[in-house]
Amino acid sequence: MYEIFVKTHFSSAHYLRNYPGKCEFLHGHNWEVTVSVAAEELNEIDVGIDFKELKEKVGQIMKELDHINLNEHPAFQECNPSSERLAQYIFQQLKTKLANNSAVKVYRVTVCETPSSGVTYREDD
Repeated sequence: MYEIFVKTHFSSAHYLRNYPGKCEFLHGHNWEVTVSVAAEELNEIDVGIDFKELKEKVGQIMKELDHINLNEHPAFQECNPSSERLAQYIFQQLKTKLANNSAVKVYRVTVCETPSSGVTYREDD
């Protein structure tokens, strides 16, 4: 299996409802995101997915999250926009965007809110 990844980032604000500390107040992060997809085989030009295509689809998701208050995003009305939930959201959105590409599947999404703190979300088959 081939694991193909791209790294990107976005900046946004959030707060964690019912959090017992400073994170309950509005604050911002420069989120670092790594998205990996898996391919069992390579195509006729020996790639699993073109980096350009993957970057474009991930970029669409980053654009909707960039420079906003994440708590106001429709996806985070019922849950906190934590790193965990952000990774899950990005995973699900990319899964939808790649639904027509049977050659690859979303493998994992890592979201870091600081250089030393982050979370990885993946789904087991």
